[in-house]
Amino acid sequence: MKVYGFIFARGGSKGLPKKNIKPLCGKPLIKYAIDCALATPMIDAVFVSTEDAEIAQISKDAGAIVIDRPAELASDTCAEWLSWQHACQWVLRHYGEFDYFVSLPATSPLRHVDDIVASVDALSTPNEMTFDACISVTPANRSPFFNMVTRDADGEVNIVNQHQGLFARRQDVPDVYDITTVVYSTTPSYVLTHDNLFAGKLTSIEVPKARAIDIDDIYDFLLAEAILQHQGDELC
Repeated sequence: MKVYGFIFARGGSKGLPKKNIKPLCGKPLIKYAIDCALATPMIDAVFVSTEDAEIAQISKDAGAIVIDRPAELASDTCAEWLSWQHACQWVLRHYGEFDYFVSLPATSPLRHVDDIVASVDALSTPNEMTFDACISVTPANRSPFFNMVTRDADGEVNIVNQHQGLFARRQDVPDVYDITTVVYSTTPSYVLTHDNLFAGKLTSIEVPKARAIDIDDIYDFLLAEAILQHQGDELC
C-alpha cells in the first residue's frame, strides 16, 4: 500500500496575509503539516503544491517534494479540487501509481499522526461498507435543530432544519458535526474521475475540538498559538 500526503498552499491569503508561512510559536505554519505527515509511518512521501517561491523553499527545506502549481490554479476563485487533480496527475507522471491520496491542509496545525492513520484506515480496512473518501469532523458547537435560523427579505426568521417542530427536547435531536480541515483521504482514481469530494460515498473520523482548529483569520491563529503554548509543541 503506497500512501502519499499532499499539502496545498497558495501564496495569497486575504484573511491573514502570508498565512501558510506565518510563524506559529516560532515555526512556519506549513511546517506543522509537513512534520506531522513525515512522522506518520504509513505516509511514503509528502508533496506540497504551491505557486509561491517562498512556500516552496520552506517546504523543500522541511523535507517535502514541491509540485509547481500553475498560477491559474492558485487564484481565489479556483476550486481546490482542480489542484488536487493536477497534483495527482503530476505525481502519477513523476512517481508512478499510488494507492491513497491524503490531503493535509496547512491551516490545521494541531492535527495528530493518529488522525492521519485513522483516516486512511477508514478506507483501507476491509469491512461491509466501501467508501470513496474519508473526511474529518468534530462535534458542532451549535445545532441547526435549535440554534440556526435563516432570514428572508422581509426580516422573518425560520429554523434552518426542515424537521422543525419534530423535536421538543435538545436530547432528542441527531448529533451534528462540523467538517474540519484536519485530514481528507481518498484515492487518486476517485480524484481524477469525479468533480468534487462529495460526489461519492463518504465516511468520517471524529477529531477532538482541541485538534480541530482551522486557521482562517488572526483570531484562529491566536487560539492555535495559545493551545500550543499550553500543551507544548508535542502534538505529533
